[in-house]
Amino acid sequence: MTERYKPNTTVACMIEAQGKYLLVEELIEGETQYNQPAGHIEANESIINACIREVKEETGLSIEPQGLVGIYQFSASETLAFVRYTFYLKLDKQLASQPEDPAIQALKWLTLDDIVALSPQLRSPLVLKSIADYLAGNRYPLSILNDEYL
Repeated sequence: MTERYKPNTTVACMIEAQGKYLLVEELIEGETQYNQPAGHIEANESIINACIREVKEETGLSIEPQGLVGIYQFSASETLAFVRYTFYLKLDKQLASQPEDPAIQALKWLTLDDIVALSPQLRSPLVLKSIADYLAGNRYPLSILNDEYL
């Protein structure tokens, strides 16, 4: 019998303010990488609450997403795959904050051009893809996610 395909289910939040996007800087296997605030869904946690928690842990900000940009499938390798729910939040101004997670080295507000220049250091292609989709107007209401049976 073949082993069942079990991708990791993750959340991320694309946070924009004044034309800049908030990215977290992490050291992964000795290399600096950048990502939106993101992480795994925990047991008995709604997808939206996972996003709120991950943003708080990785940025120190107590904020809630305004909507969903998209749901993405990504294969990092032959044995590591993800289904990523990417949310968005547009702020009026950039907020100063401090990560709670010691794995986050820094928070950076970057322009799209800055992020494109960091392409080799992005955690996955989903960082740029979700920003492009957001800029193209892909925005869905949170009500499409149902957690009433958790």
